[in-house]
Amino acid sequence: MSLQVQIEEKIVAALAPEHLEVINESHLHAGHQPGFDGKGESHLRIRIVASAFSGMNRVMRHRKINELLKDELERGLHALAIDAKSPEEVANQ
Repeated sequence: MSLQVQIEEKIVAALAPEHLEVINESHLHAGHQPGFDGKGESHLRIRIVASAFSGMNRVMRHRKINELLKDELERGLHALAIDAKSPEEVANQ
């Protein structure tokens, strides 16, 4: 199972999001470090809308996601971009 799918399943189980995208952006970083060709799953972006984020500020939301994905980050996930919103924020856009 890919890291992307593992992360999707973990987030769905923990946060029951209304919307979730886990996007592999590793290919965009090819050549940024010697020997890195952009293959694999080292750079991911998460776009999520979940009621669990209601009443939380941006830092708290990022901490929640980072804590949830602590094992993945320790095992080599190099970069994680997070766009986390509550349903209320999306409705007000």
